[in-house]
Amino acid sequence: MTAELVRGQNHPLSGTRLEIRVSAGQPVVAGATLGDADGRVPGAEWVAHPASPRLPGLEVSRQAAAEHRLAVDLDALPEAAHRVNVLLALPAGTGTPPRFGAMAAPFLAVTGVDGAEVASYTITDLDAESAVVALELYRRQGAWKVRAVGQGYADGLAAMLHDQGLPGAAQMAAGIEEAVAQGMARAVSVPPAQRSAGESAARRAAPADARPAADPAAAQVPGPGDSVAAASQPSAGAGPISYRHPGRRTSTPPDPAPVAAPAEPGQPPRPVAGDATGWTMDERLYNQVWGMFEDLARTTASYRSTVDFAESRLEQELDRVLSDPATRVGPAADAVRQEARARQAQLVDQARAALDRDLTQLAAEAEVVEHALPPAFARWDSPAWQGYQVPLERPMALRLGDVHLPERRDLRIPMLVRLPLERGLWVDAGRSQGGPEAGLLDSSEVRRLAMDCAVAHAVRLLAVHPVGDYSVHVIDPAGTAGAALAPLLEYGALREPPAAGARGVTEVLARLTRRVDLVQMAVRSGALDSLPADLDTSEQLLIVNDFPHGFDDRAVTQLRYLADEGPAVGVHLLMVADREDARAYGPVLDPLWRSLLRITPVPDDHLADPWVGHAWTYEPPSVPVGSDVVRQVLWQVGQARKAYGI
Repeated sequence: MTAELVRGQNHPLSGTRLEIRVSAGQPVVAGATLGDADGRVPGAEWVAHPASPRLPGLEVSRQAAAEHRLAVDLDALPEAAHRVNVLLALPAGTGTPPRFGAMAAPFLAVTGVDGAEVASYTITDLDAESAVVALELYRRQGAWKVRAVGQGYADGLAAMLHDQGLPGAAQMAAGIEEAVAQGMARAVSVPPAQRSAGESAARRAAPADARPAADPAAAQVPGPGDSVAAASQPSAGAGPISYRHPGRRTSTPPDPAPVAAPAEPGQPPRPVAGDATGWTMDERLYNQVWGMFEDLARTTASYRSTVDFAESRLEQELDRVLSDPATRVGPAADAVRQEARARQAQLVDQARAALDRDLTQLAAEAEVVEHALPPAFARWDSPAWQGYQVPLERPMALRLGDVHLPERRDLRIPMLVRLPLERGLWVDAGRSQGGPEAGLLDSSEVRRLAMDCAVAHAVRLLAVHPVGDYSVHVIDPAGTAGAALAPLLEYGALREPPAAGARGVTEVLARLTRRVDLVQMAVRSGALDSLPADLDTSEQLLIVNDFPHGFDDRAVTQLRYLADEGPAVGVHLLMVADREDARAYGPVLDPLWRSLLRITPVPDDHLADPWVGHAWTYEPPSVPVGSDVVRQVLWQVGQARKAYGI
């Protein structure tokens, strides 16, 4: 169970390879310092920050963002390093509030390599501080521990680094702030082996042992002394680009994957569905979809980085013209300005041409792949559902919708999550969505769409699991979701009617909490055979509508327990709620919201990846107007359940 720390509290670390996740709600700069036995930072080479993100055993984010993931390998740290301080600072000029007291309390979680949380800490009671030492990992008698620090500094990053004994703290702080302001962390470096998106797609089909070994030195990360131009220039018009993420690893399939038909001379390879590596076709398609997502992220980041560089260079050239009175006015000055603007336009046009070329190839690949996806990965309008049969094996992943970027809105990548779900889902029933449709809907319509979205996800989960391997429970305290839940009741997908009222809420939560407790104890003691005969050991999905209506403090505590401990033993949460309705609870429910993956019933650009920091627009899965595909699938599921006596 996760240890929720308070300021000054420590907790032992059982593993040495860790990930520290930061959630701040607003863009922050995340960094880390290594300290000696006295807690002092000897020099700049002991500081990891966006302009120099890697140290032995430590890697931090390259940019200011609302979400961060810091990687730590305690065994790889220098022998002289006895502690790691995790730092957060507010960047200037990004629209972020100037003090932590004006934003939501930052949250940090320390997890193992398997994603299991070891300890978490919410930094409360901050006010005028603009920099804070959040956590400290320290070595004591050969063992490592984590301590919640929460020490803030009103004078900012420079004061914090100076307090840790770093020589030249002010210069270091200025360098970090300049790197963030110039967008250095957004620059995506290009590996030496350059390929177009089409060649990248073809490369995914090659066996792993046929590819050149990855060279960590090939990914040239900008250092403190590098310029934005040096980091960004190669991405503009320098030829095809490789969009392969250096961390992607796939296994060699036991049999050859499909091979693309030969392309015409001078044209990229024709896309083929399932040409990524994997042991099964589903695994190949899953890897191919994620490869397309990474390709789209990198090609868009390259384009944006080039545009930023072109605009920055134009501003510098115009500033030089204006700074010299002799060249400020006159025909010569006008000519210099025209030339500068022409160079900027040429660079942007070259970048756009490269982007359009790669997006066209990715769109062709997406079209081919979409028609080959199995039901668990497919849209509701896919022909895969017309030939649907109840499966005999569990799928490896599930489609939650689509994601896309504004550079090409019709290029949609399936949003796949691995099964079993590692975290619950929260369908946002509030009107905070930022998509174009949000302003056209009233609150009751958004709530109706949110419940329809939740039911569609529940139907898909039931449909892609073998008969009896998945059960659904519903809590609807006020009984407002009767119309949306009617198909589940009509076709026997629910074993019992939705729980209503305070009593119904209590009974369902108590039953599922008991199941989690019993299975946890049986797993820990290795005595699964001793579970009660009446205990349903299938995967459980709990749909909660209109939270927190009908929930008292005890019920809220049980729900938090199910969200934290349930996924590990097969109990999953799907909440339909408006976060504004829970404001009366204050920060008590913040850990609950953070533990869930937020999805929306209308398009919204709330998803951000920590890799390059794009804001992805999420598109919920939509059922075609007038289609009965959901009812048809539910009918088949219900018939199969009846045949098995469920």
